[in-house]
Amino acid sequence: MAPAPQECDLAVVGGGILGLAVARELTRRRPDLKAVVLERGPAVAGGQTGANSGVIHAGIYYVPGSLKARLCVEGAREMYEFCEREGIRHQRCGKVIVARDESELGRLDELERRGRENEVPGLRRLSAAELGEVEPHCRGVAALHSPATGIVDFADVARALAGELEAAGTPVVLNCGIEGVQSRPGRIGLAHGGGETCARFAVFCAGVGSDKLAVAAGASPDPRIVPFRGAYLYLRRERSDLVRSLIYPVPDPSLPFLGVHLSRHIDGHVSLGPTALLAPRSPGDLLWPGTSRMALKWWRTGITEIRHALNRRALARAAADYVPEIGPGDFDGGFAGKRAQALGRDGKLVDDFVVSETERALHVRNAPSPAATSSFALARLIADRAEPGLD
Repeated sequence: MAPAPQECDLAVVGGGILGLAVARELTRRRPDLKAVVLERGPAVAGGQTGANSGVIHAGIYYVPGSLKARLCVEGAREMYEFCEREGIRHQRCGKVIVARDESELGRLDELERRGRENEVPGLRRLSAAELGEVEPHCRGVAALHSPATGIVDFADVARALAGELEAAGTPVVLNCGIEGVQSRPGRIGLAHGGGETCARFAVFCAGVGSDKLAVAAGASPDPRIVPFRGAYLYLRRERSDLVRSLIYPVPDPSLPFLGVHLSRHIDGHVSLGPTALLAPRSPGDLLWPGTSRMALKWWRTGITEIRHALNRRALARAAADYVPEIGPGDFDGGFAGKRAQALGRDGKLVDDFVVSETERALHVRNAPSPAATSSFALARLIADRAEPGLD
């Protein structure tokens, strides 16, 4: 593999699905660019891209008018098109969002309103009887059905993007973590183990490291990334017929998490999860003023998450709220998910995509779910803002 170049026009930091999509978008617009993708890990998609439930979201949850709402609907359509064109395994398996009892109907109404305003394709309301036709083993008083929701392995998409970039002459350099950022005359200098790459412009799509690199480039420390770790359990294969598609609860609208859900995966597994526990990178994440403020506000939710993480029976009971036939003995193995979540100094979890600027650089400061679904559409927005810096 070729080393990182000493000079280039464009450097994209981060070889996840978003960084690769940004590099693809900009080099397609400007084929004359000398560009490079710098990835700190030994392979692409080693962070959030390769550690999630693999859901192609349809755009139901997000506040109308937000970047998430607009870019998720656009991005899902383009994701399906890309997968079909490239022969990447995917499936429009659909999803139900289930109200367990009448106390959740108001929130389900609000989700339906958002989904329709966001123009989610095919969204429909289900009665209890209709829910049983879609998911025979699921129970609830009502549900929303999203037939456009699907599944894919986003790491497969990232590998296809990396292959396309390499074939077009844009190298993806692995094991190349950025250790420092310096201003150079007419350039931005990116220090790494192989020396320094000086670029006319850089785009940072660095996930869990995005805040530290932004600060190194001169940006504000607010918001800070406070990583979360999510544990998933796999349903035993012989019990997987209990779940046809994706079964989600009605989420708390004040949190950017969707709750414990049952998901089919493109490899045939069915998972339950995730839990959502802080996974601090250093004591600094815990000392960040926003962390203590968040903990004071959400301590009850935190206790529930700890109970789910420590007790398989408690997590299984969450599944039994929707699929009563599922029990603690029905699970075997699992995996851990990653979420780079931005947290403000005020203790509020940042709920939308955030892109900021410093001299000769753009920084993706918050890109949690549905960033993978939205990656092609979000890459266009980032490219629109980056192009003037390449002139």
